[in-house]
Amino acid sequence: MSIRHSLLALLQDRPRYGYQLRIEFEDRTGSTWPLNIGQVYTTLDRLERDGLVRKEGADGEGHVVYTITPEGRAEVRAWFTSPVPRTSPPRNELAIKLALGLTLPGVDVGAAIHAQRAVSIRALQDYTKARRDMASQHRSTDTALVLDSLIFQTEAEVRWLDLCEARLMQLAGPSS
Repeated sequence: MSIRHSLLALLQDRPRYGYQLRIEFEDRTGSTWPLNIGQVYTTLDRLERDGLVRKEGADGEGHVVYTITPEGRAEVRAWFTSPVPRTSPPRNELAIKLALGLTLPGVDVGAAIHAQRAVSIRALQDYTKARRDMASQHRSTDTALVLDSLIFQTEAEVRWLDLCEARLMQLAGPSS
C-alpha cells in the first residue's frame, strides 16, 4: 500500500495537517489499515523533501498544514493511471508458514490450517456484516470498495485453505 500516494491524493482535496490526513485516510478506507501518526509525518517530510508537498504554515492551533505542489498533483495522476504491478507479490505469512511447516518435523500443518480457517471465516463474517451495515446506512462507496476487496480476499483465502487441506491429505496417502 502506498501511504505516500494516498496522502498526496488526500491533499488534492484541500490542505491538511498530519492528524487530519490520518483520520481522513482511515475514514475513507473503513479503518481497515490503521496509520501510525509517526508514519504520516515521516512520509510528509519525505514528500516535502521531494518537492511534492510544501508547508503552508500553521493553523490557529499550531498544526503544520501541508499543501500539494503541481509536481505532487502530477505524481498522483500518474499513480491513479498506472496499474499496480504484479511482478513482486507481497509476502504472504500464511503461505510461508504452511510451506515451512510441511518441511519441518513435528509441525501439525493440519491444525494450523484448521486454526487459520476459523479465524478467516470469522473475519469474513465480520467484513460481510460491516458491508451489510454500511449498505443499510447508505454510507459512502469508498469504504464499501475496501470491504468488498477484503471479502473477496478472505473468501479466496478460505478456498485456498481448503485446497491446502486436500493436498495435505493426498500427501498423507490412503489410511489403512
